Amino acid sequence: MRDAGAGNPTRTKPSINVTPLIDILLVLLIIFMVVTPLKPARFKAWAPSTPENKDAKISQLTLVVAVAPDLSLKLWMGNEVIAEGSAEDAGAVAARLAAEWRERKTAGKWKAELAARTDLPPDERVERTVFVRAPRTIRYGEVARVIDAVKGSGAQPVGLQTEQLPD
Repeated sequence: MRDAGAGNPTRTKPSINVTPLIDILLVLLIIFMVVTPLKPARFKAWAPSTPENKDAKISQLTLVVAVAPDLSLKLWMGNEVIAEGSAEDAGAVAARLAAEWRERKTAGKWKAELAARTDLPPDERVERTVFVRAPRTIRYGEVARVIDAVKGSGAQPVGLQTEQLPD
């Protein structure tokens, strides 16, 4: 038995019209290209510049959490160690930072640019900058755990250092 239409050259074969699909794809592409720049950046990074004054001293209010190669932590305020802990359990350092924020709020130690802003609540005016210093040889996950503890104590912003700043 032969198919009656098999030898008929005028018979059309069914095919999918892809032109509407390409139109839809182009419209979606344009939408995503327009929306993507509107997405806010979550993390902003500022590269430090070379200090203008080489004779500058570290402020006694500067807080630095130093991670040692053996994963021990030290919280420095100026040139004095005020708390110690470990990267696995940074709770002692975080608790000391939270106590420091309360002390600064009580003593009225505000950020320099917000000292005159009495319209802001005291919690927003307190200086809460903390630097986390770690050697390059430590895995990022260990440093991230310390950063999470520091941020959990209320520090904002948190700066990162890989080497000690010159005295």
